[in-house]
Amino acid sequence: MNATPLVSQTSEVSGFPRWSETLHDRSRVLIRPINKLDHDAERAFIEGLSPESRHFRFLGAVGHPSERMLDQFTDIDPAREAAFVAVVPVDSHERIVGVSRLVADDDGLNCECAVTVSDDWQNKGLGTVLMKHLIEVARARGLRTMISIDSFENMEMKDLARHLGFQTRVDPDDAHQVIHELVL
Repeated sequence: MNATPLVSQTSEVSGFPRWSETLHDRSRVLIRPINKLDHDAERAFIEGLSPESRHFRFLGAVGHPSERMLDQFTDIDPAREAAFVAVVPVDSHERIVGVSRLVADDDGLNCECAVTVSDDWQNKGLGTVLMKHLIEVARARGLRTMISIDSFENMEMKDLARHLGFQTRVDPDDAHQVIHELVL
């Protein structure tokens, strides 16, 4: 799986990183931190995922995210969390086509991560790009390990995790899930 972007440019706006990425098919995305103003776009992103993609992301049935869930996803605690959106311009607004996030545990040494890409943007290298930026942030914060808990059936995540150097094992609490772990 070769998922390295063709071009990556980094800039900062108000102290927050932003990356302009050119993907395998030469499409371009802007990756930036998520914020409260992304509430409606995040809803559209989640509701626009296929049932399988929603199942893989949430490990259960989430069709329409609650207001509480959207608030939690878009109003992050910068001391413990990081979340990025990949956006493309559509008419006069931005459409979210991918999201990555991490949440550190209470001791600030380890984190759980997730990445989701819109069905129509999969297989372009976007998941890899989003995860690489998330891994950079985790390392810069001094985190030691990153894990992702995923459905055993999610072959795309297994391939991505292997490509990025994660080790995979069956979840001891649920044989239908796997734990991908990366030592940072």
